[in-house]
Amino acid sequence: MESANSVCQGGEGKGGVLAHLERLEAQMKRSDRKSEEPAAHTKERSLRAKIQELRRQRDQLRAEVKRRQTRVKASSANEDLNQTVEISEQEVLERQWGNVKAILQAYRFTGLSGKLTSRGVCVCISTAFEGNLLESYFVDLVIGKPLRIHHHSIPAFIPLEKIARAYLQTDIQRFLFSLCEHLNAYAGRKYQTDQLEADFSAFLTGPLQRNALCNLLSFTYKVDQGRETSSFSARLLYEDLTATLPTDVAVTCAAAEASSARWEEHRTSHEMLFRAKPLHQVFASFSKQVERLDLSLVS
Repeated sequence: MESANSVCQGGEGKGGVLAHLERLEAQMKRSDRKSEEPAAHTKERSLRAKIQELRRQRDQLRAEVKRRQTRVKASSANEDLNQTVEISEQEVLERQWGNVKAILQAYRFTGLSGKLTSRGVCVCISTAFEGNLLESYFVDLVIGKPLRIHHHSIPAFIPLEKIARAYLQTDIQRFLFSLCEHLNAYAGRKYQTDQLEADFSAFLTGPLQRNALCNLLSFTYKVDQGRETSSFSARLLYEDLTATLPTDVAVTCAAAEASSARWEEHRTSHEMLFRAKPLHQVFASFSKQVERLDLSLVS
């Protein structure tokens, strides 16, 4: 009986120890789980922070790539545009060269000539009137964008700047022709007055007054009319600066002769002559009339 009791007590002791051990293991596991939870949370937060940082870096890289692509496209577009502009400007310059050379070649017999220079072309304008070669002038043009006048010998009273503003950039041919018209007209008017003073000064009863442009003349003169001599005063205005004949003529007689019908007829005919013929040709006709009168008186 005693041995049986001791066996029972030993079994109960062993069972209690094992149970106690199991309880301790369970407590340790629970404790481990509790201690692991904060570390897991910390690791999770760290990983999330890294993920966010990586995403931020990714977004920055994407933005930088887009910016660089945009700059590359813009640079390519500007380069293409610059090349196009350069080609266009070169074409314009070549066209201007061609136009000038063609004009000079086509009109080399009309007093317009020129030679190429390192900057562009030097145009020479030779004036003439009634087949007489007169003064020559030059205009040194720089072929570029824009065209510009480098040097010239055009008289100050010729409206060169006005003509250049109107035509130089848009129509080089019209610029040169307009300048030729003004210079030839001025040379023609000057030639007429010079011829009058040189060849027909005997008709003048006072100095011939003229301005620098020779588009306003005034003088007094006498013409033999049979046995009498008539005195006249003339004022010639050339409003058209490209013309060699006056646009406005006023001829007056001396006060004592103005009331005479015959003097009025002479005055009117003189006005018509001044409007229709160059100045020196009018006085040449007066000279012929005097010669005919002299011959009739001798006969």
